[in-house]
Amino acid sequence: MAQTTHPPGTGGHAASGDGATRRDFLYLATGAVGVVGAASAAWPFIDSMNPARDTLALASIDVDLAPVAEGQAITVTWRGKPVFVRHRNAKEIEEAKAVNLGDLRDPVADDARVKKPEWLIVIGICTHLGCVPLGQKVTDPRGDFDGWFCPCHGSHYDTAGRIRKGPAPANLVVPTYAFTGDTKIRLG
Repeated sequence: MAQTTHPPGTGGHAASGDGATRRDFLYLATGAVGVVGAASAAWPFIDSMNPARDTLALASIDVDLAPVAEGQAITVTWRGKPVFVRHRNAKEIEEAKAVNLGDLRDPVADDARVKKPEWLIVIGICTHLGCVPLGQKVTDPRGDFDGWFCPCHGSHYDTAGRIRKGPAPANLVVPTYAFTGDTKIRLG
């Protein structure tokens, strides 16, 4: 029986050129484990940038409008902002509809700002410098257009929350909301 001799340093295995392939595999496997390890270490930091649970809870709120009488207004807080909810009477609705859109700085029809004509819902922050306009209380000045008045710089809003006079560049913002019942809304 003939004996096979192997070159020295091959450990009894024939040189087949597999050394480079094994080395490449080890490099790739080590790199993949390193990437997975780095991602696992970074995940808690990335996850900490998500909003807190109490913030997410405020992402949407339900408001019962049943206690709000015609002609009355309430203020609710949503996402840290005041939201004005006004139960408009027939006179206020007609005033809002009768406005010539060509006379407005930020022309938007009343129909486009409400889902039900008797309910106007706007974020109560003046679009000029972020003040809170007056007009929610019966005793508050409501400006020249019977809506809201921002005493800081003199912006006047009408009964649809549209800017009519003063430095504010835009209408009061209408938040995202939906009626969930005849007298219930969900903000957000």
